[in-house]
Amino acid sequence: MRGHALFVIRSLVDLQLLTCTRFLAPRLAGLTGLVLDVGCGEMPFRSLLPSGVRYVGLDVPVADEFGMRRRAEIVDFDGVTIPFPTASVDHILCTEVLEHAEDPVGLLTEIHRVLRPGGTVILTVPFAARVHHIPYDFHRFTRYRLERMFAAFGDVSIEERGDDLAVIANKMIVVCIRLAAWRRPWRWPVLLMVGPLAAMALGVAHLSLWFGWGSKADPLGYAVAARKD
Repeated sequence: MRGHALFVIRSLVDLQLLTCTRFLAPRLAGLTGLVLDVGCGEMPFRSLLPSGVRYVGLDVPVADEFGMRRRAEIVDFDGVTIPFPTASVDHILCTEVLEHAEDPVGLLTEIHRVLRPGGTVILTVPFAARVHHIPYDFHRFTRYRLERMFAAFGDVSIEERGDDLAVIANKMIVVCIRLAAWRRPWRWPVLLMVGPLAAMALGVAHLSLWFGWGSKADPLGYAVAARKD
């Protein structure tokens, strides 16, 4: 319960996490069979899956360089070839991972290979996000690039996560975090000025996410749901 509460509190401030969760929750709730979490990291969305599914996390051996704790139950892979037989997996979850793949098209080809006919892939990627997990951050994708990359799948649905107002709020929160982290007293007055503005921007962003006020041309990221024919 404590972990869930912390997750909820964090999602109120972390708009990337919030928009991912809003997309994933209703789609993961109905899954059955074997779910493979490609690039699972800390498994942040495992709790959204029904208790009856068989969950397997997959990640690279150097995940600790991404700040991820290694877990004994995680299956290692090289970031290219998924170590599962062809047509053996019911569903694949892949969140905020594709930008770290040196060959994202190749990874999607592998995802398509291991999925059973009728199996689904549920995926998120960032768009307006700072460079992270250096030096393993290689790509940003638009809707139009994603459409081409998922050409081998059927029933492809692509949605923007967030809007330009959420992007502005997200950037302001990052600025506040940086100001708070610098142990130089002369920065504190700046934080006192920027902090309330960031809080206001965050409130506007939450309202925008509910009521659709902002522009989808500049989103936080994208989310994709697709099916293998």
